[in-house]
Amino acid sequence: MSASGTTDLLAVINTQAPFATSHGKDALDLALIFGSYEQPVSLFFIGDGVFQLINHCDGARLSIKDYCKTFPALSFYDIENLYICEDSAKARGLQPDNFIDDAQLVSNAVFKAQLSKHKFVLTF
Repeated sequence: MSASGTTDLLAVINTQAPFATSHGKDALDLALIFGSYEQPVSLFFIGDGVFQLINHCDGARLSIKDYCKTFPALSFYDIENLYICEDSAKARGLQPDNFIDDAQLVSNAVFKAQLSKHKFVLTF
């Protein structure tokens, strides 16, 4: 832990629905770059960003390359911290079993606490 109390280098906050913009893919690409260089990175999903981690996310229906299929493979890059805001999920009618296995559905307080452990925060 550094003197500032942070334990991880980068937090990436995802706020956009998949395929609505390129933000989700850009956030994932950034995380993969950090992971490939063994830099600590965590991904946070809030608002419509929670839809990026639902099971069976399929961009093929929109004729778009489906980057969401990459999320379950993040552990190969040592990216294991995927946090979903429980309030955002509930507001969108989503249940814990709607999400990929590697994601952690956490309360708003835990979400904020985990986020505060990071030195840098980027929002997409």
